[in-house]
Amino acid sequence: MKAKTREMAAEHALTAREAAVKAAKAKEEADVTAREAVAVVLRLFDNDAELVSELLGVPAEELEREAKPVTAARAKEVIESLRARAERPRTTRARKPRVDAAGAASSTSGAPAPVVTADGGRADAA
Repeated sequence: MKAKTREMAAEHALTAREAAVKAAKAKEEADVTAREAVAVVLRLFDNDAELVSELLGVPAEELEREAKPVTAARAKEVIESLRARAERPRTTRARKPRVDAAGAASSTSGAPAPVVTADGGRADAA
């Protein structure tokens, strides 16, 4: 019993450690992406930190501090990729109409659902 408890504790510690490393990596990637996004938006708004600050509701000093580590070359790469994405035609997929819960329940019963007319009366669904 004691050995099993130790084994489970060790497995738990290893799993928790791996999760922490994974979370730290994800956080770092998100931080880099956020800094790049701030640098890009500032560049697109001609480095008008006050205007961007008003638009985003973030202090201008914080925006400038976040954007500082991002190189101009990297900001330009991100802008170019955004422009390329914006120029691509959007593909649209035919979407299936959504059925609400009440409609789904009545349609699964096998009987046709009644249609309600504008005056509140019922009409045949067929």
